[in-house]
Amino acid sequence: MNPTSSTIRSSLAARDRIVSWHPYTQHATEAEPLAVRSACGAELVMDDGRRILDAISSWWAILHGHGEPKILEAMARQAQQLDHVLFAGATHEPAVRLAERLIEVAPPGLSRVFYSDNGSTAVEVALKMVLQSHRLRGQSERRVFVALEGSYHGDTFGAMSIGDPDPFFLPFAPLLFETVRIPAQVDAIGRALDQLGERAAGLIMEPLVQGAAGMQMHSADFVREARDATTERGLPLIADEVMTGFGRTGSLFACEQAGISPDVLCLAKGLTGGITPLSATLAREEMFEDFLADDRSRAFFHGHTFTAHPIGCAAGLASLDLCQENDTPALFETLGRRIQAALEAELSGNPRVREIRRTGGITAVEMEPPSGQNSGYLAGQAPKWRAAALKHDCLLRPLGNVLYALPPACTSETQADRIAEVMVLLINDLEL
Repeated sequence: MNPTSSTIRSSLAARDRIVSWHPYTQHATEAEPLAVRSACGAELVMDDGRRILDAISSWWAILHGHGEPKILEAMARQAQQLDHVLFAGATHEPAVRLAERLIEVAPPGLSRVFYSDNGSTAVEVALKMVLQSHRLRGQSERRVFVALEGSYHGDTFGAMSIGDPDPFFLPFAPLLFETVRIPAQVDAIGRALDQLGERAAGLIMEPLVQGAAGMQMHSADFVREARDATTERGLPLIADEVMTGFGRTGSLFACEQAGISPDVLCLAKGLTGGITPLSATLAREEMFEDFLADDRSRAFFHGHTFTAHPIGCAAGLASLDLCQENDTPALFETLGRRIQAALEAELSGNPRVREIRRTGGITAVEMEPPSGQNSGYLAGQAPKWRAAALKHDCLLRPLGNVLYALPPACTSETQADRIAEVMVLLINDLEL
């Protein structure tokens, strides 16, 4: 006898447990995954009908809200016209138009767009561009990047190499290339680049907010100093705005707040409103020209099957329209201020709160870890917080001893207040 649809739905988590392998999940200890049936706006709808606030934008991706009609309509129209074509030796209107729009709104000086699939590959592309560019200029010894301590730029091998290995990438350490990691301090940048000398390839950073490091935040002045330090030494600055891009920090791009332009800009997540995979790596014309030659071996040999996927590009165009129509950066700024104010009003004087910090729509509370316990990503309170938040119908995914919120721009004032309320409940009531 075939199971009914209701039986199938009710057993979704059990079926998942048999066949799925989830990212960043210890399956020996993790609770059952959320059985999500649908989503709308700032809410996820569970298989049992329960509605949960998506306070982290489904891993920092959903920009305007789940099921945004204008993006879905643009994707449907594009699917009926051109679903997919290779981007090696071919082109199409959505890709060209999105590239034109990105160059128009990005920090000045960026003139070429290379498409890929996700944030990690956008970074991988950037690293390969820079390394090959040095080689084509006769500077093949320039192969050591400088990155910030605690940095995370993705899970492909180049991105792992420039990320902080502990705890994510230690098993792969023998296969990763050399990187120098520095604290987010102005004098550390120039010192590291000078010590590397002719071996320095450039600097990569997440401007204003280091996401996986625990929403660590630094000033626009620091970003400006980073730009100055690399410019003085004739080295490229790579800005990883996979998370910070498209308004999250209160400006369309975080680099804008520092008034700087990077040499390479990595974009993903919010590029399509978070609804479908697509990423882009923007570069300066000088770097593009390094690869031009009659010798085919000087070409940039990198590509993905779904590079510049037409449906993803259509989503990106619709999302950019919404960013401009709705002033998405201002929406995030207002949203973040509201959550921050509520947290500060309720948590002022709490001895366990080390710091409440905010940039744009990203608000984080860093807690003092219990004596003798780890405060990093593997801190024991993180899964307790997550489980407790779900009991209050709120999806939060703490980073070690840092509890943060990063909801989509459509989040209402009532929903923002509820997110802050749940965060306060966890901090005040949960045994750490």
